[in-house]
Amino acid sequence: MATKNDVSVALLLLLSFLLSSSLPARGYAPFPINVWPKPTSMSWAEPHMAVRVSSSFHVVAPSGNAHLLSAARRYAALLLAERYRPLVTPAVNVTAGGAGAAGRGAELGYLTLAVSDVHAPLQHGVDESYALEILPSGAAATVTAATAWGAMHGLETFSQLAWWCGRERAVLVAAGVRVEDRPLYPHRGLMLDTGRTYFPVADILRTIDAMAANKMNVFHWHITDSQSFPLELPSEPALAEKGSYGESMRYTVDDVKLIVDFAMSRGVRVVPEIDTPGHTASWAGAYPEVVSCAGKFWLPDASDWPNRLAAEPGAGQLNPLEPKTYQVMSNVINDVTSLFPDGFYHAGADEVTPGCWNADPSIQAYLARGGTLSQLLEKFVGGTRPLIVSRNRTAVYWEDVLLDQAVNVTSSAIPPETTILQTWNNGGNNTKLIVQAGYRAIVSSASFYYLDCGHGDFVGNNSVYDDPRSDYDTSGGSWCGPYKTWQRVYDYDVAGGLTDEEARLVIGGEVAMWTEQVDAAVLDGRVWPRASAMAEALWSGNRDGGATGRKRYAEATDRLTDWRHRMVGRGVRAEPIQPLWCRSRPGMCNLVR
Repeated sequence: MATKNDVSVALLLLLSFLLSSSLPARGYAPFPINVWPKPTSMSWAEPHMAVRVSSSFHVVAPSGNAHLLSAARRYAALLLAERYRPLVTPAVNVTAGGAGAAGRGAELGYLTLAVSDVHAPLQHGVDESYALEILPSGAAATVTAATAWGAMHGLETFSQLAWWCGRERAVLVAAGVRVEDRPLYPHRGLMLDTGRTYFPVADILRTIDAMAANKMNVFHWHITDSQSFPLELPSEPALAEKGSYGESMRYTVDDVKLIVDFAMSRGVRVVPEIDTPGHTASWAGAYPEVVSCAGKFWLPDASDWPNRLAAEPGAGQLNPLEPKTYQVMSNVINDVTSLFPDGFYHAGADEVTPGCWNADPSIQAYLARGGTLSQLLEKFVGGTRPLIVSRNRTAVYWEDVLLDQAVNVTSSAIPPETTILQTWNNGGNNTKLIVQAGYRAIVSSASFYYLDCGHGDFVGNNSVYDDPRSDYDTSGGSWCGPYKTWQRVYDYDVAGGLTDEEARLVIGGEVAMWTEQVDAAVLDGRVWPRASAMAEALWSGNRDGGATGRKRYAEATDRLTDWRHRMVGRGVRAEPIQPLWCRSRPGMCNLVR
């Protein structure tokens, strides 16, 4: 039992830590209005000035890139319709000089985009840097960028420097501002699972739009799973016809084209995931002969977890011994790579469950002849991965394909040159194992980036809830609990514990929205603003002064509150992080002064 002295010492240590790590860096002074994610470098001449935005404001964009022209029109319309009122009124002076409407002083009539290479394709590693300058007089504003995609980020930053001023009865934008900005990581994503829950196209578009506003650039679309196959494929129509939740809950070819084009006009890549060979019970309606253990109860003996047939309800895995498997896979890969132009193809390969394959008679015979489950997985990967690579795609797999203790492949089956692994278990430990093996890594640690955690479990007939102490611990009733707060997301360092050489193989991260207990009614609040926290950490970092600087979550709180307020005004139903009382009384809601 802890003594009073033990408790006192612990409290002193905690207080010391909070004092040393939670305060903003010395000399920090918030701007009257801020940008999320925080730019790499931003200056605002003092005294802080703002200029009115003309009612005829427009964006002058170079020709040659239809997506950039679309973005230019969209942001011009956004600025003209801006009615965002900051929670704390910005202390600025409004410019009075220059030509403008009679008696109203200067007005900003246009923003110019200067782009070096308007034809650079949207792909992994493309230059996303930009610079934004708004002259102190408000006479001119310019975004300079290497590519259209960097220019789009500049447009977003410009839009966040604008607000509605009731006193002036006008939209104002900051003047005397210089921003130089580029991302720390090239891969800043959100994974959305539409296999367990169907989301209407409108909800996907709104999510992508919010991603772009947060300068996130990868929509990882986990399209299918054991529960449903909602994607209509020209070569394999039966998969959706017999594997979706219904005719009204499918994504057509036209839907996909709309989503991909919408995302590209916002600088967001769409990476499709067709998870195989596990998580494929939904394929059994069309092809029962290629799916092992389909239709069986997922957990034959609740006291024998190691011999489960699936990680959760919905048992079924593709059978690598069945020749038909590869015919279907070839069609699926060809169709998906035709629909989605991105250079990444996510092939899944997570949670291959031994019990399912062990229950299949043909696999039992294979094992009796001396084969192993790992050899079986390697056979499947060996038969499908070349199809992916032949389509000029980089194959992305979940970490399990290499690191799972029971079923895995050798590194020779997934050459690092054309393979990326996505980590989700054991925090930074598995990230280190992946990069030490020479693979590029996408970090989605369940301990930090799984947004579904902490909401209980969805399986029924569970006697654990009869125990009144069942929710006393910190798991929140879910395997990956507790709930991941925005602070936990923000503070995670995806390259923590790695050498400089290892860290260079971490290409970024993704927050993951698994949807066993999520649908369109709650989507926005589950994702935002927690995904915003990761967006800033991967764009400009979670520290001031570089990797060894002080964590800045203390000063980030007010900025995130403001950003959440602006997102709500843009139609995103993001959750609040504090009462408004806190924002109007800076520092009063902190744990430590």
